[in-house]
Amino acid sequence: MTRKALVTGSSGFIGFHLCTRLLAEGWEVVGVDAMTDYYDVRIKERRQAMLMQNARFRVVNDRIEAPGLLHGLMEEVRPDAVVHLAAQAGVRYSIDNPESYVEANLIGTFRLLEAIRVFPPAHSLMASTSSVYGANTDMPFAETQKADTPMSFYAATKKANEAMAHSYAHLYGLPVTMFRFFTVYGPWGRPDMALFKFTKAILEDRPIDVYNHGDMSRDFTYVADLVSGIVGLIDAVPVRPATPDAVPEGDSLSPVAPFRVVNIGNSNSVRLTEFIEAIETATGRRAERNYMDMQPGDVPATWADASLLQSLTGYRPQTSVQDGVARFVEWYREYFGQK
Repeated sequence: MTRKALVTGSSGFIGFHLCTRLLAEGWEVVGVDAMTDYYDVRIKERRQAMLMQNARFRVVNDRIEAPGLLHGLMEEVRPDAVVHLAAQAGVRYSIDNPESYVEANLIGTFRLLEAIRVFPPAHSLMASTSSVYGANTDMPFAETQKADTPMSFYAATKKANEAMAHSYAHLYGLPVTMFRFFTVYGPWGRPDMALFKFTKAILEDRPIDVYNHGDMSRDFTYVADLVSGIVGLIDAVPVRPATPDAVPEGDSLSPVAPFRVVNIGNSNSVRLTEFIEAIETATGRRAERNYMDMQPGDVPATWADASLLQSLTGYRPQTSVQDGVARFVEWYREYFGQK
């Protein structure tokens, strides 16, 4: 029997790649996407048009926070798996427009939780972020660490999503996995992300803004690696432990609910200067760097401990920054017709 998935944020960067992968593996996919103008909607339209070429994909273009929308879809589709990616993204935008994060990330996620409460799938997977680790300095970040010091409102809404989902998992026995992804990049990426902005500026012979004077590092995760992690987790369904003290060491499984948090990262913290050098190599051009102070809400470093992901799925992301950046630059040049 064909498996069915409901994917929110299906025309977004990660959603597009995930839906493409699920369709390639034979799933039926129903997508939901608001097609907001947070960034150039034409990229979302192109992604969605590519997905629509597959007869096993259909999409509803509406906001997840719309009353009754997700309830109706869950009742109609009865998916085997739900992957919740729809969100208002971006650390810096959350300073300028926090209400949009309340609507999409908090209310939208609440609507989904209510829908899966009534029509529970076998497994619900929901996107969180490495930003929830906030002011933590003990690296690499492990899922068993406390994450109570968010540095941005975006991170705060995602941490709230984790808490909300845990309460529903506990109260109603809903299996939920929250995956925390680390600086995802790759073809069809968002124009507000560093790789896109840096590549565009370098190819147009404009300077790039380098924050914290380049003294930053990130666990850059190639989008295909992230998707492989998500797909692997679909069948790694968390089960409430028999007793609260039965949780294996190093596992983030809740002692009182079928709920788990999993990092999906490359397990390699790369300096921002090295990342820029990879773009220079891929473009064949030198970047003119405009060094600036740290931006509000940002953190100096991220680094994932992905051992739990590997133990659950047998998979560990491994694409190097050099290879991943080269693939993005190749896509960028083709998409925008630049040499």
